[in-house]
Amino acid sequence: MEMTPNSKRDATAASMPSSGPEITKKSAGHYRWTICALLFFATTINYIDRQVLGLLAPLLQTKIGWNELQYGEIVTAFQVAYAIGLLVMGRLIDRVGTRIGYAVAIGIWSLSAMAHALVHSALGFGIARFALGFGESGNFPAAIKTIAEWFPKKERALATGIFNSGTNIGATVAPLAVPWIAIHLGWRFAFLFTGLFSAIWIVCWLMVYRKPHEHPKLSPEEFQYIHSDPAEATSKIAWWPLLGYRQTWALILGKFLTDPIWWFFLFWLPKFFSSEHHLSLTGLGLPLVVIYNAATVGSIFGGWLAARLIKAGWTLNGARKTTMLVCALAVVPIMTAANIQNLWGAVALISLATAAHQGWSANMFTLASDMFPKRAVGSVVGIGGFGGAIGGALISAFTGFVLQLTHSYLPLFIIAGSAYLIALLVIQLLSPRLQPVSLDLREEVAGLHI
Repeated sequence: MEMTPNSKRDATAASMPSSGPEITKKSAGHYRWTICALLFFATTINYIDRQVLGLLAPLLQTKIGWNELQYGEIVTAFQVAYAIGLLVMGRLIDRVGTRIGYAVAIGIWSLSAMAHALVHSALGFGIARFALGFGESGNFPAAIKTIAEWFPKKERALATGIFNSGTNIGATVAPLAVPWIAIHLGWRFAFLFTGLFSAIWIVCWLMVYRKPHEHPKLSPEEFQYIHSDPAEATSKIAWWPLLGYRQTWALILGKFLTDPIWWFFLFWLPKFFSSEHHLSLTGLGLPLVVIYNAATVGSIFGGWLAARLIKAGWTLNGARKTTMLVCALAVVPIMTAANIQNLWGAVALISLATAAHQGWSANMFTLASDMFPKRAVGSVVGIGGFGGAIGGALISAFTGFVLQLTHSYLPLFIIAGSAYLIALLVIQLLSPRLQPVSLDLREEVAGLHI
């Protein structure tokens, strides 16, 4: 009887020794990178969708008539929904799997993005942003879980850095496309077009994606390479016990302190350049393209550096935290950005900071799969992202208040420059060795490991 691709992989997996097979990356195949490319495009669309409002904020502030506090409240609505959604979506994705869970999340955000074109008030934008935040919250839990399913641990930081660079590509494409659409077709069409791209991606995802053991295009050799790490249990895990681990709190607090800085860049840089450097809607394009292209390089570099140090013989703990320290130090100079009168001097400092953030972020995401088994990754990323979104909601409200009161960006850049070093210290205190969590039955019931 002829064996199917799936049965061949099952037989290969059954014969794998516990110590892992002797198989090289070169001989394994490359289909896993096709899956990574799908994650990259989803993340790109995710960031195009969420950046449209920030780019159009100076224009809409005039047309709709909101002030700094109201804009802060609109952004906060997105962040609060994002925080709630991370808890719900992370859990959903662990339960129903990445194929269906990812499609549901993107379906919600596609409809929500297009709904922005129908509103006429600050309240309407707040409601649309809330729905968008809830849908977009599913992107990173689903993507990180997919990476854990499709890549061995030694490649996860690089794969994460590649798909996470989609945030920067999205943030680069948006300033080029959105102003042109707004000027030639009207601002409502900018929201409609970006929502349409999300719908197209869902069709591609459902056609292409399967788990490795179900995928007909995955060779037995690549399947074996993907599963070259020690085998893990596949039973479901309760959500609440995860909060009993120091490792979970390292992720929560690390993201609580640093994710808000990226949200600040994303939603307030167009307003910063408009108010402080007097750039028009069309003039925002080039500075933002430079900044987010630098962030793309930083995202990939952060993943590459950690992988290179591991390959050179460093421990996972040493490689990961050294890379994060390099990134944290590179953000510090942004404290002076508010006082720089030259546009391109400010762009250079912000470019360095966004690149460093994305290098940091690639490793922060990978910490979840470093320390937790695959069956818990979606939930852990969701919990950590919840902390980041709560921090984002707080910084959004705080930013609106500070700008309305002082009209100065200096306090905000000082916070940005110091957040990463503080976060790294917290992570080191909570997880000094990045010790993997062992989730046996007793631990799932008790979960008290703080």
